[in-house]
Amino acid sequence: MKKSIISALITLVATTTGFAQNRAEWLSLDDPNSFSMILLGDPQTYLKYKINQPIFDLMTNWVADNVDNLKVKAVLCTGDVVDQNQNLVTRNRVRQTSRQMWEAASEAFSTFDNLVPYIISTGNHDYGYRKAENGNTHFPDYFPIERNPLWQKCCLEVFPNRSGIESLENAIFEFKDPNWGKILVVCNEFAPRDEVLEWTKKFISADKYKNHKVIYMTHSLIHERQGERTDNEPYTISPANWGQQVWDKLLYPSSNIVLAICGHTGKASDDFQDTVAYRVDKNTNGDDVRQMMFNTQMIGGGWHGNGGDGWLRILEFKPDGKTISVKTYSPLFGISPSTKHLAHRTAPYDQFDIVID
Repeated sequence: MKKSIISALITLVATTTGFAQNRAEWLSLDDPNSFSMILLGDPQTYLKYKINQPIFDLMTNWVADNVDNLKVKAVLCTGDVVDQNQNLVTRNRVRQTSRQMWEAASEAFSTFDNLVPYIISTGNHDYGYRKAENGNTHFPDYFPIERNPLWQKCCLEVFPNRSGIESLENAIFEFKDPNWGKILVVCNEFAPRDEVLEWTKKFISADKYKNHKVIYMTHSLIHERQGERTDNEPYTISPANWGQQVWDKLLYPSSNIVLAICGHTGKASDDFQDTVAYRVDKNTNGDDVRQMMFNTQMIGGGWHGNGGDGWLRILEFKPDGKTISVKTYSPLFGISPSTKHLAHRTAPYDQFDIVID
């Protein structure tokens, strides 16, 4: 009898182990002493069609599944959480009402509540009726600070949104690491107002924070391929600052912003280079400010495709305290043994190191 039980247990363990080898892919850090942050591009096309929503759910659940082995300190999202902030009529472009999209987004991100802080830089589609005609947004209704207790442990300050409501649209978070010291992650609203840029600049330059390394996020900053900055965009939201003004008023005069991240742009193309960009410019002190755009929503069928083939980025902060290794990965491909060979992009614009001097 005992032998039968032992045999059954061995069979169960062996079977479970076999299943584990074929389950959704677990990734590991290059260096066990590193930590990571995960970057999600604009999710709007995942959420405007109900058929696409499971892809974004897969992405957030894969991140949650890898929080421990990748030592994830935070999840970053470039915004355009929904395709339209305030729309009641479903049309060709949008098969979900705005409420359905916001609820789907809220459910997907709820995977991280009580697990890891997540930081979202709201985009143009998160404001107004269809595309930032004004500054109204449902974002604070679905993402109040109370929903994730971990926000309250790392969020240092917030700033009122365009409706005068204190909201995580403009927020500053602090993270600590023995090798990297203290890091601030700052997110600003889409096309941030002057007072938002001034609040950010004043906060990060204060004596208490001037030696922190700052990662800055706003939805629109640089464009695909060459990373051009525009000084105007076709949205009536006002007042507003566009990419060049954000550079002139905040990034250039600030001494401790080491990396700026955005999404927003990209072309309907099968060429991955049309969905990413990277550039480096000197700030007022002559130090490098690295700027990275990541928005793969046109990969996987264009504006009305599957939302982006599940691509995300893993930012590994190496223990040397200065190197961030960027990797581009898709849980959609990684979940199956038959497609795992497609899950890692290794072109120079997909996999590279950012070295902060």
